[in-house]
Amino acid sequence: MTLSTVGDLQKRSYMLIFYTCMTMQGVEHMRISLRREVDESYNIVFGENLLPRIAQDLKDTQLGERYAIVTDSNVRELYAESLENKLKDAGLAATTFSFEAGEPNKTMENCMKVMGEMSRLGYGRDIVILALGGGVVGDMAGFMAAIFNRGIPYIQIPTTVLAQADSSIGGKTAVDTEHGKNLVGAFKQPEKVYIDISMLSTLSSRDYVSGLAETIKHGIIQDEEFFRYLHENTSLMPDRSPDFLLHIAKNNCRIKGNVVEIDPHEKGFRRILNYGHTVGHAIEKISVDKYKRKENNDYLSHGEAIAIGMMVAGTIANDLGYFSKEELAKQEQLLIATGLPTKIPSIISNEEVIEVASRDKKDRNGQTRYVLPSALGKMCKFDGVYATYVDNEVVEYALQQTR
Repeated sequence: MTLSTVGDLQKRSYMLIFYTCMTMQGVEHMRISLRREVDESYNIVFGENLLPRIAQDLKDTQLGERYAIVTDSNVRELYAESLENKLKDAGLAATTFSFEAGEPNKTMENCMKVMGEMSRLGYGRDIVILALGGGVVGDMAGFMAAIFNRGIPYIQIPTTVLAQADSSIGGKTAVDTEHGKNLVGAFKQPEKVYIDISMLSTLSSRDYVSGLAETIKHGIIQDEEFFRYLHENTSLMPDRSPDFLLHIAKNNCRIKGNVVEIDPHEKGFRRILNYGHTVGHAIEKISVDKYKRKENNDYLSHGEAIAIGMMVAGTIANDLGYFSKEELAKQEQLLIATGLPTKIPSIISNEEVIEVASRDKKDRNGQTRYVLPSALGKMCKFDGVYATYVDNEVVEYALQQTR
C-alpha cells in the first residue's frame, strides 16, 4: 500500500495526514496523524492607570469584533463600567458579564450562566474575553475562553496581588467541584496580561496581605535573593508604594514565567509552583464548606490557606531531612511579619485535611504527593520529578506541628 498525504487542512501549523486503509486479517485500519506547532508567547504590560492603554491597544490590534468583560460583583462596581466606557469611546463593542464574588461561586454552573448570556446576545467566535478581576475571575474567564465556541482569545487584567503574582500568568484555568479545587479546567494561555498596580489601592487590607502568600512562595521555590528582599522590606508592604508593588510584580512574573517557559503544561518542573498547595487547597476547601454551611464568609482565603500549607510542607521537608530548622523558621517569620496565618484553625481536623488532600489532582495511583523545599530558593527533585509521596503518618505529624 502507498501512503497518501493530504495537505494542511487547518492553519496554525496543524498537519492532517491520512493513511490509506490497510487490511490485516479482515480488520481495516486508518491512522490520522496530528502535529501541532503553536507559538503561545504573550506580553505582560506593567504600569498604572492602564485602562485607556488597554482600549487603545485593542483598537490597534483588532483582536476581535466584540469584547466580553467577565468580572465579579465586587470588581464590576469598581472598574468594569470604566473599562467598558473606555472601549466604547475607542469605537469597540463591549458588554460586561458578572457573577457573585467569592471562591464558593467558582463553579461550572456560574460559567454556564455567563456563557448562556453571551450566546443569548449572539456572541460567537468573533469575541474576546477580558478577565477583569482576581484569581477566581481569571480562572473562570480563562476556562470559558477555552471552551466557549471551542475556544476564543482572552486577555488577563488582574486586579489583586494574588492574581498579578500568580494566577494571571501561565494559562491554568479551572473551576471547583464539590470534591476539590480546580478539578475541571484546561490550559489556555492569554493573548496578553495587563498588570495595573493602581488597582491594588482598592483592596482590603486582608485581601492585599493574602495575595502576598504567592509572592513569598516564589522566593522560597526559586529565588533566595527575592526572599531576602521581602524579609528585609516587610516595613514597605503596608504602604503599597508604586515602586514596591512594581518590584514584586515584575519579580513574580519573572520567576513564574521562567518556570512556565520550561514546563508549560506541568509535566515536571512546573510542579514546584504547587509548593504549599496540596494541603493549602484542602484547608481552603474545608474552610469554605464549613463556613458556607454557617452562611457567612469567614472562610480562609486562598493566600491564607496557602501560607498554612507552606508551613505544613516545610515541616514535612524538615522532618524528612531536606529543609533546615533555620530555613523553616525564616519562612515562618516572613509569613507572620507579612500578616499571614501559619496555624491550622481548630475547626479543621487533621483527618479532614488528609482525606481532602487525597483527592488532589496531582495524586498518582491514589497516593498524595508533596512538593518540598531543600533550601530557600531550591526545591527537592525525586527520581527526576519535583514531587514525592509522603506517608500519612508523616503528614499527620506535620499537621499537628502546625497548630
